[in-house]
Amino acid sequence: MSQETRWVVLKFGGTSVSSLSNWKTIKGIVRSRLNEGLRPMLVCSALSGVSDLLEKMLEATEHGNHKIVINEIKQKHFTLAEALGLDGAKILGSFFSKLSQLAQGASLTGEVSPRLHAQVMALGELMSTHLGAVYLDHQELPTTWFDARDALAAEEVDLISTQQKYLSATCCYDTDQNLSDRLGALPTPTIITQGFIARNEQGRTVLLGRGGSDTSATYFAAKLSAVRCEIWTDVPGVYSANPRQVPTARLLKHLDYEEAQEITSMGAKVLHPRCISPMEAADIPLHIRCTTHPKLSGTVISSQTPFDGAQVKAIVAKNNILLISMEAEGMWQQVGFLADVFACYKKLGLNIDLVSSSENNVTVTLDGISNTLTPEIIDSLLEELALHCKPRKIESCASVSLVGRNIRTIIHQLGPAFEVFEEAKIHLVSQAANDLNISFVVDENEVNKMVQRLHRILFEHHRSDALLGPTWSEVFEDEEKRLTPMPTAWWREKRDELLALAAQDSPLYVYNQGTLREAAEELQKLSPVNRIFYSIKANPYPQILELFYQMDLGFECVSPGEVNHILSLFPDIDRQRILFTPNFAPRAEYEHGLGQNVIVTLDNLYPLRAWPDLFAGREIFIRIDPGHGRGHHDFVKTAGSQSKFGVSLGQIDELVKLVKKCGTRVVGLHAHSGSGILTPGNWREVASVLASLTDRLGDVRVLDLGGGLGVVEKPGQIELDLRQVSEELAQVKEVYPQLELWLEPGRFLVAHAGVLLVHVTQTKQKGNIRYVGVNTGMNTLIRPALYGAYHEIVNLTRLYDTKRVLVNVVGPICETGDVLGHERNLPAAKESDVLLIAVVGAYGHAMSSQYNLRPPAQEKFIG
Repeated sequence: MSQETRWVVLKFGGTSVSSLSNWKTIKGIVRSRLNEGLRPMLVCSALSGVSDLLEKMLEATEHGNHKIVINEIKQKHFTLAEALGLDGAKILGSFFSKLSQLAQGASLTGEVSPRLHAQVMALGELMSTHLGAVYLDHQELPTTWFDARDALAAEEVDLISTQQKYLSATCCYDTDQNLSDRLGALPTPTIITQGFIARNEQGRTVLLGRGGSDTSATYFAAKLSAVRCEIWTDVPGVYSANPRQVPTARLLKHLDYEEAQEITSMGAKVLHPRCISPMEAADIPLHIRCTTHPKLSGTVISSQTPFDGAQVKAIVAKNNILLISMEAEGMWQQVGFLADVFACYKKLGLNIDLVSSSENNVTVTLDGISNTLTPEIIDSLLEELALHCKPRKIESCASVSLVGRNIRTIIHQLGPAFEVFEEAKIHLVSQAANDLNISFVVDENEVNKMVQRLHRILFEHHRSDALLGPTWSEVFEDEEKRLTPMPTAWWREKRDELLALAAQDSPLYVYNQGTLREAAEELQKLSPVNRIFYSIKANPYPQILELFYQMDLGFECVSPGEVNHILSLFPDIDRQRILFTPNFAPRAEYEHGLGQNVIVTLDNLYPLRAWPDLFAGREIFIRIDPGHGRGHHDFVKTAGSQSKFGVSLGQIDELVKLVKKCGTRVVGLHAHSGSGILTPGNWREVASVLASLTDRLGDVRVLDLGGGLGVVEKPGQIELDLRQVSEELAQVKEVYPQLELWLEPGRFLVAHAGVLLVHVTQTKQKGNIRYVGVNTGMNTLIRPALYGAYHEIVNLTRLYDTKRVLVNVVGPICETGDVLGHERNLPAAKESDVLLIAVVGAYGHAMSSQYNLRPPAQEKFIG
């Protein structure tokens, strides 16, 4: 590389390379860097979702169903190619031939070796970068496609498994003048290459682990002695908490390498932990930027930061933690005990994160993301450890870490924060030797709420300074720069009508008929879906049910009360339009459902074991636990070992025997992963699990895929792509044309149709914190207190005022948790102003109570 050439490495993640609009942004960024006199090297990930699909394709080879997934991968690439004005089949045809060949080989052998796994996964990056290179060339930005495997060589590491060698490799990142000269001699000003992949000494493809594209970028930056490395992703930088869960999280403008390493290692997803070391070793600044908002400055990670005082800078959570407790009576002062037990982990290639010890116990954590924690490996570990101690595994744990600088010096200030853990089951506490974090390991289902509470305590009083930038909600609400727009707010057009209603009655839930109808019509366009059932627990308001009844929707009920409610409103309804899916119900409830001739679903084997006479000769549905839950909060994930719902896959043999013994016909299989799901592939995955069981239960004609279709309710969320949901279900239908597909949404149908109107009662300021009190609280809307749910709040009276202040919107209930919205940017409120709380049509009034003997809001239906 000539002395005049200065490299800049630009990494673009999967979301960043998956749309025409983002590629236009990338084009602008490249031009800007060229104008700075820099030579750009682009490091790109696979298209969003493709790596997951490649994994699923490998799983599908076991049953020979891989062609469905390959077609889906093809469609993703060809759709983008068409948007870019390119011929996808011509550019990528050879790659898909290779993919089909590899999949067919795995299908025939019945085995996916680590070597084959790496070859398949690498195709995602290879294909995305080929599309990108051709697109930039056509945009008058001459670009050379470069194979990352010709520059990144995997290090040979002893004592790690073959799987780790192929799927989680590391590379040397020393300055490489030969590489600089070679790339510098290329004729085009721009170079595009792949993240995630490298080559081992045998010349075979290896992977750098999931999220390894960040690492690839920093490897290249270090090797080329780049001016800087820029990681372009779907968030504007590193935040004080996960902004998807905590919209009041603050942008961290500057971090040093150690702080960034700690934040990412303890669970922050914005960067891969491995990518920090190359930058620190080479002293190259690392910039985190947002592809959809390229003008935002983001976070700079470097050796020069403007603030080095003692402070907690971030609250980070990490799920999928396995705890191993090792107990031995004679370990105290036993020379070599720790060396012996830790050697067991080394032998199996396992990395230990946190350690806590006492006189007769040592407990460690294993991260399920950085370690391969298959049942076989865990069993082998426990067997090895048993030679030295009594080992015990504790699953489904998570860590919550307070990360910052010089934390020991401010322990005395953290008392209120530690109270958050008062009722938690704490398995382990660890204070980092480098004084950068203090971590707590707790049960996984407690984490989200803890993070939200900790953030309120530690950051709510801060304002922007040299370290802390604006909150996530300030940027994406106040400046109206959202990663994806919220759906059109019907209430803006009906502002005058709503203000008039609030003058007559407040607090008041208002439901808009037009929005309800539009949501139902959107779902009815899903051509592969045979029937839609509204889950009435979301909102059983009679006029909403009447509308959906007229639109020919069915109704999903979870109690005899809900069944009776439907029958009282529609006495002549076809009983096959009613699904009854109770949970841990007494025998009498099943008798009631069967007596009403509605469709009855069992989600446990107990009724078949205990009351076989009740189901003899009957047609029923069985709720299956697909093994993995999804949702916006742990409390709404309804699958997996931590959920009380459904018959597990390990119980299918017994289910088949019981059904045969009882003389029962299982005509439908049902599964529900959770609520608030925005991943389009979820329902195809559920359908695939259920369909795989139909041969064993020969009478099945319906797959009920549950509900949980998410809605956009806060800044930064990506709207559920119903078109993609339809395409994926169409592929299932193609393979299983004899099966009907049903959905049973609740929130999707009603959430956006509902608003809550409240009046301001008082305002208050305590220190830097401003409060706006309103005339109802968690008795009317419990979701913020229960789930930490986010609801948009506006001052309807002063809707168009531009001057804003940060406030907490609180109710009159005698509970500290009675907060409807934390740190909202609203016009200065006055007594009697009307505030509107949006997206409350689901689980609002339905979950309200008379707590403090305060009546909840009334309801109103408008056209």
